Amino acid sequence: MSRTSNDAPPPLPEPLRVAVADSHTHLDLQAGTVEEGLAKAASVGVTTVVQVGCDVKGSRWAAETAAQYDNVHAAVALHPNEAPRIVLGDPDGWSRQGARAGGGEAALDEALAEIEALAALDHVKAVGETGLDYFRTGPEGMAAQERSFRAHIEIAKRQGKALVIHDREAHADVLRVLREEGAPERTVFHCYSGDAEMARECAAAGYYMSFAGTVTFKNAQPLRDALAVAPLELVLVETDAPYLTPAPYRGRPNAPYLIPLTVRAMAAVRGLDEDAMATALAANTARAFAY
Repeated sequence: MSRTSNDAPPPLPEPLRVAVADSHTHLDLQAGTVEEGLAKAASVGVTTVVQVGCDVKGSRWAAETAAQYDNVHAAVALHPNEAPRIVLGDPDGWSRQGARAGGGEAALDEALAEIEALAALDHVKAVGETGLDYFRTGPEGMAAQERSFRAHIEIAKRQGKALVIHDREAHADVLRVLREEGAPERTVFHCYSGDAEMARECAAAGYYMSFAGTVTFKNAQPLRDALAVAPLELVLVETDAPYLTPAPYRGRPNAPYLIPLTVRAMAAVRGLDEDAMATALAANTARAFAY
């Protein structure tokens, strides 16, 4: 059976002249081997990736992969939707149907302890993705998410690692929890989804804002407005692959080698040439993740 156009990986873009990093990707969810993915990315100037775990198993894999490859750095965490799954026994990680028999608070504490043990490793550069996701989460799930989020903030501060934020339809509460807990020195809003006003608030707090392929979508003018006002020294780029493939390949599999498409779109928004944009992104990512 031949692949449909939506199953086929997009073609290689023109290589960047200045190497950059993919600040947030999920190699374990992408087709092919890690070696193949890294080689394909490097061929177009994407020479470093941050591999992000979303549960205990995925975080172990991220740490092991980062230990094996010099150009892979790990981030470890329980995704916001993982906390309700653990506490409430909801296999989907959210709880619109209400609480079910689950592992409870003790199970969450056990999982968080393993995340902290992984976060202590030298090749693990960040704690995340953590935060709040209200897209499908009911009230019981929200409570579990916030408890988990607060715990991850403390882990990041204890271990001296960056904090990577997942914020979906929860902007005000994410910012509130960060204020209440005190954010780590280096905090990254992964797949930034706020508007220009929120970008100014993040900038005032010194938070990094990482832009994904969504910034290329036709209906994403508020994101481009946010990018336009964000301080250049706080801007990162990512794929969140295999999700959020940039235009003109939206809906097809994403991977780190497609970062040049987003870098060029970001450069256009900022009125910069792509080399200047890439230079800033590379320096910012290295500073944000301390590698």
